[in-house]
Amino acid sequence: MLKKIFSTIIILLVFTMLSCKNETLPKPSSYLRLDYPEAKYVKFENNCPFTFEMNEGAIIKGEKNCGFAITYPKMKATIYLTYKPVNNNIDKLLKDAQKLTYEHVIKADDILEQPYLNPEKKVYGMFYQVDGNAATNSQFYVTDSTKHFITGSVYFYAKPNFDSIMPAASYIKNDMRELMETLKWK
Repeated sequence: MLKKIFSTIIILLVFTMLSCKNETLPKPSSYLRLDYPEAKYVKFENNCPFTFEMNEGAIIKGEKNCGFAITYPKMKATIYLTYKPVNNNIDKLLKDAQKLTYEHVIKADDILEQPYLNPEKKVYGMFYQVDGNAATNSQFYVTDSTKHFITGSVYFYAKPNFDSIMPAASYIKNDMRELMETLKWK
């Protein structure tokens, strides 16, 4: 009888020891949380034939012929603005701007076109949202149809993996819209 009790206790101890190991569980999916400061916009003006508002946290560098690079160092991104005067070549400028956008169709999942019309300021254009792993996620062009034409596009200095750069791309897309919607011709 004592032998039976002793055997039962040994068996219970062995089961208890074997069942007390930590079970490995997979970690739940998580996402990197990127918080950016609320955008505050300031007017940018120089000797070019246009003005606009830009994020005060961005750095603007002038290039020749009223082209600019607006950089976001923390996001490793730059908005490139290109200015061209219209000299009876509006059709060519429009085709070139659209061609630039649709060159990304190979990597893009979708390209959403959003027309922009502001007859009061004589600013007309198109905003393109490029979804997918394309080199640029947002582009636009604006014109007054007679004298001025501006294109803008954002590029990230990282592999174009849209899921990874989506928070920064959304933030800069809003800045590009603000720039486009506050643009005024002199």
